Amino acid sequence: MRAERQARGAAAPRRAAAPRPAPPRSRTRPPAQGRAPRPTRPERPPRTSLVNRLRRAWDRPLTAYYVVFGTGLLLTLLGLVMVFSASQIQALRWDLPATFYFRKQLLAAALGAVLMLIASRISVRLLRALTYPFLAGSVILLVLVQVPGVGVSVNGNTNWIAVGGSFQLQPSELAKLALVLWGADLLARKGELRLLTQWRHLLIPLLPGALLVSGLVMVGGDMGTVVILVAVVFALLWLSGAPVRLFGGAFAVVAVLGAVFIANSPHRMDRITCLGAGDAERCQQAVHGIYALASGGWFGSGLGASVEKWGELPEPHTDFIFAITGEELGLAGTLSVLGLFAALGYAGIRVAGRTEDVFVRYAAGGVTAWLMVQTVINIGAVLGLLPIAGVPLPLFSYGGSALLPTMFAVGLLIAFARSEPAARAALAAREPGHRWKTMRRRRAVAPSRER
Repeated sequence: MRAERQARGAAAPRRAAAPRPAPPRSRTRPPAQGRAPRPTRPERPPRTSLVNRLRRAWDRPLTAYYVVFGTGLLLTLLGLVMVFSASQIQALRWDLPATFYFRKQLLAAALGAVLMLIASRISVRLLRALTYPFLAGSVILLVLVQVPGVGVSVNGNTNWIAVGGSFQLQPSELAKLALVLWGADLLARKGELRLLTQWRHLLIPLLPGALLVSGLVMVGGDMGTVVILVAVVFALLWLSGAPVRLFGGAFAVVAVLGAVFIANSPHRMDRITCLGAGDAERCQQAVHGIYALASGGWFGSGLGASVEKWGELPEPHTDFIFAITGEELGLAGTLSVLGLFAALGYAGIRVAGRTEDVFVRYAAGGVTAWLMVQTVINIGAVLGLLPIAGVPLPLFSYGGSALLPTMFAVGLLIAFARSEPAARAALAAREPGHRWKTMRRRRAVAPSRER
C-alpha cells in the first residue's frame, strides 16, 4: 500500500502555488541610506483678521511702555521743528536772532529729557515722599508771583517770575503736576484706610488744597490753567469712586463761578463772543487761525512757507502753533499730531487701568486727564470750537516752563508702565544674563540629528 501511494504521488502533477499579492507601493520614497527623512510641512495657522492682530499686539505687556515713550519723543521732536519754523518771524520782529526761541526750546527739551529719564527710574515710595514738599514749593512760587517787583505781567496776566536774562518761570505749570501727585497720594492713603466712603474724607483736604492753588492762579488772571486744575480734581474724584451726584453738584458750582468770572472780565467776554470766528475784525486771532488751517490743504505749503506767521496770526509759536502746523504740513500733519496725542492718552488710560498700585492708578489717571484736557482746550480754540484760553499744546508749543513738567509727567507714565507685573517680567526676560541662560538651556535639550 505504501508503494502504491508513492506511485500515485509520482504520477499526479503538482499544483502551481497561487501568486502572492504584491504590497501596495508607497507614494513617498523610502529614505536613502544614511539620509535623514525630510521634515513635513507644518500646517499653516488660520489667518486672523487685522483687528485681531492689532488687538493681540496691543495686549502685549510692553505696548503701553513703548507707546508712551515713542509718542512723547515724537511730539517733542516735531514740536521743536515747528517752533523753529513758526518763531523765526516773531524773533526778527523783536530784533532778535532768528533761532532765538528755538535755542531756548532746545535747551528746555534737553533739560526735560534728563527730567524724563529721572522720572522713569524714580521709585514710587520716593515719589510719594516728595508730593507734599512739591506742593508746598508750588504754592510759595505762586505767592511770589503776586509780589511787586518779582512777578512779571505778560498780555495782562501776572503769572511769571523773572529768573534771569530772558528766562522766566511760570509756577502755574508746576502747580498742575504738584496737584496731581499730591491728590493721588492723599486719596491713596485714605483708600488704604477705607475712608473714601465718607464725603468729608473724600473732599477734605483735597478740595481746600485745590481751591488754594486755583485761587492763586486765578489772581494772576489765568483762567485756562484753572480749568485744567478743576479737570484734574474731577479725574481724581472719578478714579476714587466718588458718587455721580457729587459731580452734578460740583459741575453746577463750577459753571456758576465760571460765568461770574467771565461776566466781570471784558477780555473774557470778547473771547466767548468769538466762538466760531464770526466777526473778522473783532476776532482776528481766531479767524486767522482758521485761515491757516484752511490754506494748508492736504499736505500743506511746506516747512517755513507759512503766510499767517508773518504778523497776521498772534502767538504763532505758542498758543496757535497747531494752526501753523496745519498750514505748513496740511491735513496729514495735523492728523498725525492728533493721532500721537490720542495714542498717548489711550496708553495712559491703559496704565491706570492695569496697575495694582492705587497711587499709580490715581497719578497716571490724573496726568492723562491733565494732558488730554489741555490738548482739547488748545486745539479746540484753534478750530474756533472753544474760547481762546491761552494754554499751550503739551510737548509741542514753545515754553520751557510748560515743557519741563510735562516731560517729567511723561517720564512718570513710563515708570508706571514699567511697574506693571507683566511688564516687569517681560523686561526681566530681556536682560542679557537671562537671555544667555535661556539660550544655553535650549541648546542643551535640543534633539540631535546624528544616527
